[in-house]
Amino acid sequence: MDHMLDDIRASTFVDVRQDHGNPSPTRGSIPDPSPSSSFDHLLEDARRPLFAGCTKFSKLSFIVKLLHIKTLGGWSIKSFDMLLNLLRSAFPDAELPHSYEESKSLERGLGFNYHKIHACPNDCILFWKENVNLNECPNCKASRWVPNTHKACLIPQKVLRHFPLKPRLQRLFVSAKIAGDMRWHKEQRPTDEASLRHPADSESWKRFDEEHSWFAHDTRNVRLGMSSDGFNPFSNLSKPYSIWPVILVPYNLPPWLCMKDQFMITSLIIPGPKSPGNDIDVYLQPLVDELLEFWEHGVPTYDASTKETFMLHAALMWTINDFPAYGNLSGWSTKGKLACPSCNVGTDSMWLKYGRKHCYMGHRRFLPPDHMWRMRKHLFNGRENQRMPPRILEGADVVAQLQMIGNVQFGKSGRKRKRTAEELNWTKYSILFKLPYWATLRLRHNLDVMHIEKNICDNILCTLMNIPGKTKDNINSRRDLELFQFRKELHLKVQGERVTMPPAQYTLHGHERNKFCEWLADVKFSDGFASNISHCVSVRDCKIKGLKSHDCHVFLQRLLPIAVGGYLRTDIALALTELSTFFKELCARTLDVNRLLQLQIDIVTILCKLEMIFPPSFFDVMVHLAVHLPREAKLGGPVQYRWMYPFKRYLGKFKRYVKNKARPEGSIAEAYIHIECLTFCSMYLKDIETKFTRMDRNIDGGEAENIDGFKIFNQKVRVMGVASNLKLSKR
Repeated sequence: MDHMLDDIRASTFVDVRQDHGNPSPTRGSIPDPSPSSSFDHLLEDARRPLFAGCTKFSKLSFIVKLLHIKTLGGWSIKSFDMLLNLLRSAFPDAELPHSYEESKSLERGLGFNYHKIHACPNDCILFWKENVNLNECPNCKASRWVPNTHKACLIPQKVLRHFPLKPRLQRLFVSAKIAGDMRWHKEQRPTDEASLRHPADSESWKRFDEEHSWFAHDTRNVRLGMSSDGFNPFSNLSKPYSIWPVILVPYNLPPWLCMKDQFMITSLIIPGPKSPGNDIDVYLQPLVDELLEFWEHGVPTYDASTKETFMLHAALMWTINDFPAYGNLSGWSTKGKLACPSCNVGTDSMWLKYGRKHCYMGHRRFLPPDHMWRMRKHLFNGRENQRMPPRILEGADVVAQLQMIGNVQFGKSGRKRKRTAEELNWTKYSILFKLPYWATLRLRHNLDVMHIEKNICDNILCTLMNIPGKTKDNINSRRDLELFQFRKELHLKVQGERVTMPPAQYTLHGHERNKFCEWLADVKFSDGFASNISHCVSVRDCKIKGLKSHDCHVFLQRLLPIAVGGYLRTDIALALTELSTFFKELCARTLDVNRLLQLQIDIVTILCKLEMIFPPSFFDVMVHLAVHLPREAKLGGPVQYRWMYPFKRYLGKFKRYVKNKARPEGSIAEAYIHIECLTFCSMYLKDIETKFTRMDRNIDGGEAENIDGFKIFNQKVRVMGVASNLKLSKR
């Protein structure tokens, strides 16, 4: 604990004066050490023994370890208070707090806090800055306060929780070990121009360094990724409620630390019960203001690894979201005929009259100009395709389009603003463009591979199994085929008053579905590789339901080629196998740049093959987005740093923080501050299990002694079941 307080004291009593850009010591922002501050009380507790004559524990170290065990063990506050009462009764001379609330003085002393900012109940404005003294929204006239509350105790209708970014980024440099890791991306990262192992290897990162060389000059400057997604905090999903945390992740760290939850930073908790939707920009204002300050002025920060003070700058590299949230943050509507944000105005879509939706085919335009499939009308939609692929817009092109947008007023007014033709699919001028460098980024928003895999897998699986209500091969899709006059073998057959659907080659029938379900129910995986998919399979009803995103990830990449091999026509099985191989290579932890160029060619061919197999209703926008994934991998690096899996797991923890069902946002905020504080303290705990020292659950303890000279038996294992002897013959 003394080491921790020494590091914090060093980072606190520094002063920075601007003298031609050269920083000199000044006071930072974590925490404010006034003579009567809580930090001074922590110093006293660190020097005070737990009881007279105790040399192993100080009052502070004992409380920190006790709180740490409470957090890792998931104790309730009541059980913690009961333990404190028992310890105080057993050891009356010990310097112990009376309750959990008294123990939380540790958080205040170390500067872990958050701000509450009132918001309009209709998401029009924040009661912040120039609006801080208003009692009603100037746009919709909604009251700031809950009706029928006493003036002496006014309760706000909606509260945004803001966790200041400055102290949280500064804290990354308080520990010498983590401060050294923050320079890994430049000083220790293996350099191989042909491979992508980390976002620092990507084109987007390198171009950013070229355009902003002053930022790249100091390797400690932080590159951030931002993610936001909604989740229901209640176990009863029939009660609609959506909370939207905004999470930041620093990319300076090495692969074994980057994307770990102990380094994820919660910046905002946007309150429910409804999703902010397109009005999310209102809630992002405090974060964008902080990012602007980090970019333009920097923040004085003490580096414990070099024992010096520097001006810390930070930049937001991109956002990571599912596709609907992509539209909310980017301002480009992900619905309608121009749903693809990468193709932009060049999106090729077709309206299905009977399916009542748009489909996104036309992938032949991504083929070479002289490819024979461009002329094969009968294999596709009955038309030739000589169009060229759409041009990928640069930041300046996007800004030019955004200039055409009229005045957008945020808030749930109940009236939908109609867009003009010049506005295309733009719904707003995103607040992120306030960042001076945002328009220069090559990759501003990531397409989420996790959800793309999930949607493609659902489309394939539901169509193969012909699941009613979910299959893409239904009566309406057959009517659309008749309307477009192609695939005549799949047109509906009229026999008197009866209309029948001819069987398709891409669906399983009768006993085939039964055999498929039996096989899938018997599949076994190594521990931790996947969930038990057999729980989602009903062999009796020949149904598969309830597959999670990771189940679809495993099925699409590992099981699909085996599953379809013996049942479907060779060309169909080959196309699905190639699709599986594409995603398997795309999700590799190390990407070969030349192989990505080949994957870009392969996915175009695969999608064209699928167009020759499945009906148009199969090709929703999520299937089309696969064509852009190799390009984004080249720009941003491996998908493990740019997909939603780590953030979804992180939000799952938030759900467990909710103890007060009436105030879920407050429960999450208080629990996050508590865990954030103890995670920071645990870096200095040496003789106790922490998040940083916890072993993987499958670690068995290295190697055993060599048995009879056979090296294969050196590996230690945990014994399961009853032991039995088996004598091996020489054969």
